Amino acid sequence: MSRRRVVITGLGVVSPLGLTVGEFWQGLLEGRCGIGVIGAFDASAFPCRLAGEVPEYKIRDYVPKSYRKATKLMSRDIELSVIAADEAFKNAGVTTKASDSGSLTFDPTRLAISFGAGLISCDLNELAACAATSVTDGKFDLRKWGAEGMENLTPLWLLKYLPNMLPCHVGIIHDIQGPSNTITCGEVSSHIAIAEAAEMIQRGDADAAVGGGAEAKVNPIVMLRQCLLGRSTTQSNETPKAACRPFDAAAAGAVFGEAGGAIVLEELTSAQRRNAPILAEFAGAASGNSLNADLRHLEPDGTGLAMTIEAALAEANITPEEIDLIIPTGTAILQDDRAEATALERVFGNALDTIDVWAVKGMTSHTGAAAGVLETAAAIYAAAEDKIGPSRNAERSAEGCRLKLTQNVVEKPVRNVLCCGYSFGGQTAAIIIKKFEA
Repeated sequence: MSRRRVVITGLGVVSPLGLTVGEFWQGLLEGRCGIGVIGAFDASAFPCRLAGEVPEYKIRDYVPKSYRKATKLMSRDIELSVIAADEAFKNAGVTTKASDSGSLTFDPTRLAISFGAGLISCDLNELAACAATSVTDGKFDLRKWGAEGMENLTPLWLLKYLPNMLPCHVGIIHDIQGPSNTITCGEVSSHIAIAEAAEMIQRGDADAAVGGGAEAKVNPIVMLRQCLLGRSTTQSNETPKAACRPFDAAAAGAVFGEAGGAIVLEELTSAQRRNAPILAEFAGAASGNSLNADLRHLEPDGTGLAMTIEAALAEANITPEEIDLIIPTGTAILQDDRAEATALERVFGNALDTIDVWAVKGMTSHTGAAAGVLETAAAIYAAAEDKIGPSRNAERSAEGCRLKLTQNVVEKPVRNVLCCGYSFGGQTAAIIIKKFEA
C-alpha cells in the first residue's frame, strides 16, 4: 500500500538572523552573519565570547491574552518554540484555537505535534539562593542541598525546564489534541522530530502536524561546557563575523547560539482541499548512530552518517545522483567536518563534484536542537524558489573536505535536497526534501 504523501504548507523561524522566516531566508541569501559578542551575560572571562543570539522580543506578543500568565513558566527554549509555531500556523493559513477569529482548519484530534529539545539550562539567578544555603565549611554540601537548598526553589520551577514543555505549551495554545512527542537526541533532535511528524501523517494518525524544535545555548553553564570540551573557537573574539568557518582550512571551532523553528506538514489531499500554499514535499528520512567509540566525534571514515544518508535516500526512492543540494552539519570543528565530508564522499562518490553544498552555520551559529529545523527550512525555500545561498566563511576548503561549497547565490532547478546531521553524542539523521509536483 502506498504511503500518504506529506507536503509542507507553513514555516516559522526565530533565529540570530531575525524573528521571522522571511528574515531568516533573506539573511541566508545575503550571506549575513548573526554571530556577535554575547550580550545575554558577561562573557569577558570566557575563552569564547561569541554566540548567535536572537533579536529582542516580547513573548506576550505571540500568545493569546488568556495565556499570558503561563509565560512566567516558560524558559527561553519554550518561548522560541512558541514564537516559531505561531508564525508557522499563520503562514500555512491554519486557524487554531489561538487565532482571533474563524472556524478551525483541522479537527484538533487530527492535528499532531513533534518537537526536538535540548538540555534546557536554568537561569543561574534562580539557583543562587539554593546554592548559598547549601554550603558547609566553604564547600558544597549535597545533603544540605536536599534538606535546605531546594526549599528556595519555587514549587513550579521544574516546569520551566522539562524538555516536553516545548510541544506542551504549543499544544495547549493551539489546542493540538492528536499525538504529541518530544525528541531529545542532542543536535539532531529536530531532524528526527520533523521525520516523526511526517510519519504520524503517513501512518494515518493525523492529517496535519507541526514539527520542529528549539534550543537556547546562550547560557553561562552551556557556553562554559563547550569551551571546556574544546568545541568553541577561541581565535575570533575580535572578529565575530569570521569566527565560524565550516569545512574551511582556517576552521578553529564552533560558535553556539539559540533558535527555534516549526514546520507545518500536511497530508496532500488535505492541503489541496483547502488550497493551502504548498512549499515542498517531505520525501524521506532516517536516523542512526556514529560507530565511533568516542561519541564526542564522528568516526573518521563517517560510516554511521553515510549509512543514515543511504537509508534516507532509499526511503525517498531517489539515487545519490538525483540530489541537487546538500545542507550538511558543518560545525567548523575540523575533525568532524572532515569526517562528514568523508561520509558524503562515501555516499555520492564522483557525483559529489557536481552537487552544491551549502553550509549555513557560518551565519546562524550552532543552535543545537534547533539546527535541524533551521537547515530543513533553508532546504524547503531552496526547493520552492530554486535558489541557494553562499556558504559564509568557507573560503578555502580544508584538506579532506572534497565539497563544492557555494560561494555566491546560485539560481538553478532544485528538485531534491539532503539535510544531514549528527550530534555530539553519536546520533545521526538525514532528511530529504523535494520540490512539490502535483
